[in-house]
Amino acid sequence: QRRFPLHRLLVVARLGEEGAAAVADYYRGLFENVLEDHSREQVSGLLLLHSNCIFHIVESCSSTIHLLIQDLASLQNQGPSALLQEIKVLVVAHNIPSRLFPDWYVATATSPVTRPQDSTQSQSTAEVVTECLTLLPKLAACMQSSQDVSEDSNEHVHTLPPELLIPPETINYLCTAEEAASPEDFLRIYLSPSQAALDS
Repeated sequence: QRRFPLHRLLVVARLGEEGAAAVADYYRGLFENVLEDHSREQVSGLLLLHSNCIFHIVESCSSTIHLLIQDLASLQNQGPSALLQEIKVLVVAHNIPSRLFPDWYVATATSPVTRPQDSTQSQSTAEVVTECLTLLPKLAACMQSSQDVSEDSNEHVHTLPPELLIPPETINYLCTAEEAASPEDFLRIYLSPSQAALDS
């Protein structure tokens, strides 16, 4: 049963020196700690791992989303030794009607997923993010079908069809997009009081 309004967070980042397995273990531990606090909503979503970058979708209550962005900001402040580099918060969708993912999953790209570099660079950041968002229902459906096949689906890393994966070129492009906010910038904007102009 859902107890709180649901929110969805989308994050991209480049992997640090410790690599993909360390990131997956880190978030498994973090979400286990979150679930120990029974006042929070269950965490669902997908951590998509490429060889040098990640695309992370998280669905939960506002307190968990806020905690996660704070954690990303602290990772960002660790410098070159951090688990994740060039972190960007793409989207925080508030009060979503339902979850796309029934649980939290880890998926890895085992075969190269590429797209022409020029195709991404010719698009605006908003268009690239929209393109990513259109893939989410297909990714969720694929994860759901693989869960139906295996009862222990959340205990291992999934392999998804290449055509469903967001290419690393797209993720790396978004990691450097000026329009996308870093976790620190996002928190600063989110926590600052709105200042409406008196003549508006």
